[in-house]
Amino acid sequence: MSSWSLAELLCGLHDEIQQKLAIARKSFAHSGTKGDASEQVWLDMLQAYLPQRYQAASAHVVDSQGNFSDQIDVVVFDRQYSPFIFKFQGQTIVPAESVYAAFEAKQAINATQVEYAQKKVATVRRLHRTSLPIPHAGGTYPAKQLIPILGGLLTFESDWKPAFGDPLVLALQVADEMERLDMGCVAAHGHFAIDPKTKSYTFTPEGRPATAFLFNLISTLQFSGTVPMIDIQAYARWLT
Repeated sequence: MSSWSLAELLCGLHDEIQQKLAIARKSFAHSGTKGDASEQVWLDMLQAYLPQRYQAASAHVVDSQGNFSDQIDVVVFDRQYSPFIFKFQGQTIVPAESVYAAFEAKQAINATQVEYAQKKVATVRRLHRTSLPIPHAGGTYPAKQLIPILGGLLTFESDWKPAFGDPLVLALQVADEMERLDMGCVAAHGHFAIDPKTKSYTFTPEGRPATAFLFNLISTLQFSGTVPMIDIQAYARWLT
């Protein structure tokens, strides 16, 4: 019988992420450098472990009407059906139709960072998204209904004690659904996610949070389906 242990492998993944985030927090004095390093830890994890149909990058999102989102730390987007990706001098711009999720990556979770992430996610969700009818051998399928764009916050630590108490619950409450955070991870303490039916949050302390968050994200993406068929000609109109 093999001496491999699935439990140890999954624990090892979380421990690696938590250790890298801790090193980034302790090793860099400059806040911008520290933030960039932490952001890259999350990006590396998602780029390594998400299925190949998805890609993760720090990016801006653009729509066919010429509107841009704020810069988003971690954008999960489609690379199987969305042909329009623009890169220049380290900047990545993706079309709104290709986006599955938008996350902010910060050192610690607190009320200010929750609100900041909410506002940033909303700049992506408010963009216009096209959806064309889908041709097939027997005719044409109706245009696909737009999938909800997931939003969240990824951190190493929490400024609250306990990390998942009433202050976090209060901070997550929003009047504008565009600002809703669907999930998040505090690598040193746990992860959380919203039930889309009841609009209530589940907070899971400890339990190898980084790995648990990754699996929850993949599972949620599986049930999201595929992004809509982009109207590339709507973007081409900007050529004239």
